[in-house]
Amino acid sequence: MNTTPISGMMELLPSDQIIFNEIKSRISRAYHLNGFRPIEPPTIERNEILFAKAGGDTEKQIYRVIKTEEAAEDSDQSLRFDHTVPLARYIIEHESTLQFPFRVTQIGKNFRGERAQKGRYREFYQCDVDVIGRNELPISYDAEVIATLYSALSSFLKPSLLIRVSNRKILSGLITMLDLGDKSEAIYSIIDHAEKVPPVKTQQFLMEEIGDDDEVDFFVEFMSTSGNQSEVKAVLEAILREVKEYVPAEIQGTERFVAGEQMYLAGLSELLMVADLLEKRGLAGKFVLDMLIVRGLDYYTGTVFETILPEYKEIGSVCSGGRYENLCEFYSDQKFPGVGGSIGLTRLFYILKENNLLPEVSGLIDYAIIPMSENEYEFAFGLSERLKGEGSACDVILTDKKLGDKLSLASKIAAFGIVIGEREVAENKVSIKNFADGSETELSL
Repeated sequence: MNTTPISGMMELLPSDQIIFNEIKSRISRAYHLNGFRPIEPPTIERNEILFAKAGGDTEKQIYRVIKTEEAAEDSDQSLRFDHTVPLARYIIEHESTLQFPFRVTQIGKNFRGERAQKGRYREFYQCDVDVIGRNELPISYDAEVIATLYSALSSFLKPSLLIRVSNRKILSGLITMLDLGDKSEAIYSIIDHAEKVPPVKTQQFLMEEIGDDDEVDFFVEFMSTSGNQSEVKAVLEAILREVKEYVPAEIQGTERFVAGEQMYLAGLSELLMVADLLEKRGLAGKFVLDMLIVRGLDYYTGTVFETILPEYKEIGSVCSGGRYENLCEFYSDQKFPGVGGSIGLTRLFYILKENNLLPEVSGLIDYAIIPMSENEYEFAFGLSERLKGEGSACDVILTDKKLGDKLSLASKIAAFGIVIGEREVAENKVSIKNFADGSETELSL
């Protein structure tokens, strides 16, 4: 019988599972401290809910839930593939009782039947935070989400973090001004993948799509824009001036060009506002404005961000997200704009373990209590309850093996060992052995 886990499923030994759980706990704690309220929608959703948004490869990767004696094609339920769709359904179901803006967190497993590979799993934990508004949501919440995710990550990551922030409206405005709307999807994709190929290749791809040297130069200059607020503001304003010098005056007066310019300037204004708010949150020097960040997901409409470890750039983004115009557009006529971000914990844990970057968390319980015989069980259990009442984790070892074997087991599972014999019971006093250094201390009960 094959006892290995199904491909794409993470299975950890207790020592690693303790670290995994500790990281998850720290993320949850950071979310709570920043005012985000937890929800836990069902893992299984109706297909009409999941498929309303899904399409293409995503729909092919969905795990259908087959009830007893039901054919796969008759299944009307499936496992969720992310937290976004269940959140949208949850908002519609409970919107009359929720308080908006709704600061919400979801930490749980999602499922995608994609090809399993190193660091990519079919069953995986995601730790999401979102702020949802009704009809409108101030841009200031974009900074709130970014700062919260930074707080969560910095609670367990050893290396320094850097948040790369941009705004999709700027690029969208540039594309609109240059009348390249029909090329927008390709341009976004080229820029989104620019760091994975040589610069000359990116320029070649842009030329193949756009076919104009001057217009390609605008995008190359845009992509290379990175820095602090004043630096980025100066470059983006210069690009706008160059575009207006390039585009004929009669075109600049068209509705399309005006709309593109307004979008460009709105995105720049929002970007600078988010940057200012992040500085006020104490994150000066922890983020950079970077126009290479456009995010591939098509529902982001404004702020977008990714978080990297500068010392380990090869790892890629460890957290990402952005603003979306209407979370519930597939389920309601009401408008619910939002901003959110996610830590893909299962993948991140794998990457940290591979690079020896896991936080130092003991995989041991606190005490292993070893009664010499059944005569000492009552005393041992009483001591265990006392220690547990003080917040310590305890294991009472009940095997009938020799004392040496019991001590060997205890040293592998606990930081301290306590042997209970007739003398300890009679004197109501125990000796606590520190397995790390061999020292012993006495405790009167």
